[in-house]
Amino acid sequence: MTGTIFVIQLLNALFYAAVLFLIAAGLSLIYGVMRIVNLAHGSLYALGAYVTAWAVGGAVGAAVAGTLGQIGLFLLLPIGAIAVGVLGAVIEPTLLRPLYRRSEEYHLLITFGLLMIIEDMLKLIFGGTPLTASNIMDGLGSISVGALPYPTYNLLVIAIGVAAAVGLWWFVYRTKFGVILRAISQDRRMAAALGINVGRVYVQAFAIGCFITGLGGAIVVPAQAAVLGMGVEWLIVAFVVVVIGGLGSLEGALVGALIVGIAHVAGIQFFAEIELAVLYLIATVVLMVRPTGLFGRA
Repeated sequence: MTGTIFVIQLLNALFYAAVLFLIAAGLSLIYGVMRIVNLAHGSLYALGAYVTAWAVGGAVGAAVAGTLGQIGLFLLLPIGAIAVGVLGAVIEPTLLRPLYRRSEEYHLLITFGLLMIIEDMLKLIFGGTPLTASNIMDGLGSISVGALPYPTYNLLVIAIGVAAAVGLWWFVYRTKFGVILRAISQDRRMAAALGINVGRVYVQAFAIGCFITGLGGAIVVPAQAAVLGMGVEWLIVAFVVVVIGGLGSLEGALVGALIVGIAHVAGIQFFAEIELAVLYLIATVVLMVRPTGLFGRA
């Protein structure tokens, strides 16, 4: 039984790490290319969760499920990520681009203001009642881990996290657009002098980062209800991840998410009262040894 519990706790850690990686990867991608610390990132994650829960758990989901069956609900799962990506493509040219030549304090202020606006809009549109898409999770059932049942959907989330990590690595390091992203992150003026449309790339990079974050919200909502304030909660933990891994590093986001995921589950299991303090302690130790994080660059 002890071995079974260990395996279940390890799977829980991987589930938590998969969602955290998507949030932290979007945050790191935006910072790595645009040098913007997006404080509204957690609210965009919450928006992805709310839109998916509204689509899957409401009349839209019932109509699609009645036509296509259970597979139709899976087709609706990314709708929250798509909505957040589209919103990101609107936010970058309208709110962020006019501030690129100003100091970082302006970026922090505008994204913090955006956080407050999105939080209030979520309350206005969806109300204070939690929303869920648990019918997706219930439809997949569970598997046996030893003598205990374990949700099959959690394994699907872990697989999505692995696929996202591999896909992002390939996208950034093996595609032409990835080369352009890395070139702009190194020297924006030189990239523009070589004929690269930096403005267009910024829109695409910000939209992709928002899409990845929205996907994190979309895949978590069948397992955990979308509630007001969830974005701020996950944003804080995502910042711990990028501090450990290194802000702007996708490899750091992956390693940091795994470290935080394991520490989170172990903390809840053995010392729940100081679980969050342990995460901050890990981040502090990493910063003392490597001020830029494990994979960050000075």
